Amino acid sequence: MTSLPGSVSSTGAGSDPRQALSAPLPHTIVLSCFHAGPLLHARGQGLARTSTSLDLGLTSCEVGLSGEGVILPGGDTLPWEEVEAVADDELACFEVHDAQAFPIRRFSEELNRSYGLMPTRGAPTLLVSGIPMHRIQGTDPLRDTYAKVRTVAPMLGHVLDTCTGLGYTAIQSARTAEQVVTIELDPQVLEVARLNPWSAGLFGDPHIVQIVGDAYDVVATLEDGRFSRIVHDPPTFSLAGDLYSGAFYRELWRVLRRGGRLFHYIGDLNSRSGHGVARGVVRRLQEAGFSQVIRRPEAFGVVASKVA
Repeated sequence: MTSLPGSVSSTGAGSDPRQALSAPLPHTIVLSCFHAGPLLHARGQGLARTSTSLDLGLTSCEVGLSGEGVILPGGDTLPWEEVEAVADDELACFEVHDAQAFPIRRFSEELNRSYGLMPTRGAPTLLVSGIPMHRIQGTDPLRDTYAKVRTVAPMLGHVLDTCTGLGYTAIQSARTAEQVVTIELDPQVLEVARLNPWSAGLFGDPHIVQIVGDAYDVVATLEDGRFSRIVHDPPTFSLAGDLYSGAFYRELWRVLRRGGRLFHYIGDLNSRSGHGVARGVVRRLQEAGFSQVIRRPEAFGVVASKVA
């Protein structure tokens, strides 16, 4: 696991994002509108075979086309009405099995939140109660992740990822870090991630340690000075206000080693809401002991250091 100094690895902007994450989970067929639509177009052209992706763009393969539907590897046929349903839904990715396409969605009764896998032209994003957890306007979820991680690169030693989500931050950090500890509040989110081909590395990389629990409580149990880098990428303030609190920032300062750095995602720093949240975040980080709190608008967040 090597990387150029100051870089995130060889997968920054301009390189192929499909090489950034691990291979898809075996035997999982996942389709989105971006791949179902071309299948319908191929049928309209009268083709008997065409190339497509069955793992949201990570790889491509050849499938057959018949009057009944798409002939998948292994011989199963996905009926055209199922393909049409996938093509018509721009907000969901679909797991395919038993000649049916099922939207990848979960609901947490405990938290009263819905989760879904939303397609993009690259890696999908996680929807939490209808809110995308990555930037998708003018970028994509992987490049959004690269921008965050790059602010505190190189990722060396032990890294803390406070909010797992689909695991992109943990996967990318584990390319160079000795160990990545990643925390996810809701097991339902991990169930969505298990069906996402782009999240395969989260479940197969021995350098990644997963913890299920509330980051506010979990971080309080971690050792002093354990982490050289922290990526704090919480949901919006309205969904996770305690993860923006001074008490939580003091715990992050405690577990960060001397000379370590923290990236805190906030949102668009130039928007009215982002500007207001950022002002409070900077003040509370400084009160918690962090210094050199620097705005990083390209990553929609701030970087803070521990020098004492």
